[in-house]
Amino acid sequence: MGMSRRQYAAHRGVSHTAVGKAIASGRITPEPDGSIDPVKADAQWASQTDPAKRHGPHAQALGMTTAAGSARAAAATKPVPRSAIESVGETLREAGADPEPGAAGGEVSFLRARMANEVLKAQTAKVKLAKMKGELVDRARTTAMVFDLARRERDAWQNWPARVAANMAADLGVDAHRMEQVLDSYLRKHLADLAEVKIELR
Repeated sequence: MGMSRRQYAAHRGVSHTAVGKAIASGRITPEPDGSIDPVKADAQWASQTDPAKRHGPHAQALGMTTAAGSARAAAATKPVPRSAIESVGETLREAGADPEPGAAGGEVSFLRARMANEVLKAQTAKVKLAKMKGELVDRARTTAMVFDLARRERDAWQNWPARVAANMAADLGVDAHRMEQVLDSYLRKHLADLAEVKIELR
């Protein structure tokens, strides 16, 4: 025969009301005679409890810091999309955290996911603060301004041979039309080379 609700509550270090709620919600299942098998109930309680919300003297014994506890928690966790796992890893790497042992198999612990969430919160707050202080600018607007400036610079250079060819031809004693053609040819080649430069705004 197992324990009564009050005995199991004392065993876990919680109130008998908490044990009653656990039974009502299906977190733990009593025996046919109504008693509670502490070993089976402990395993059920651990597998269906968020690690961050475990309390009482059994929290550590049920796997807060043991491999067995991690395995039980992982078994009770629903499959997580690979994109979410990769996002957690990338966030933690950016924050300087070491790779999690065993994470190569496509799993991520609750604590690592929670850590990544806190890192993202901190990064978001930092960006918002920088915007408020005027240290950041809008990326789309900045990109548009850079390309607009480059386009106006290109147009100004393309009009340059027609403006200076006559004066340069007079100084050199050559045909003005031929001078403009030569200048325009070399200038367009130079602009084409500059167009190969790629600008990346990250």
